[in-house]
Amino acid sequence: MNGDKVRIDIPNRRIDVMIADEELEKRRKAMNEKHDGGDWAPAEARSRAVSTALKAYAKMATSADKGAVRDLSRLD
Repeated sequence: MNGDKVRIDIPNRRIDVMIADEELEKRRKAMNEKHDGGDWAPAEARSRAVSTALKAYAKMATSADKGAVRDLSRLD
């Protein structure tokens, strides 16, 4: 949420949100209840245009803990 603090630990390749586990569980529960008990999903697709470059990056990028770098093996 806006205002939540995060800790970025580059040497250990971690990104942590700095809130209590209880608060995180409360937020998950509230979000699931808001969406009829199912997993959360956006209410509607974004209406903005996405460049080809961004689409390619999204398809090839590794997760943040892996550096969010391109991995060409993900194209297969």
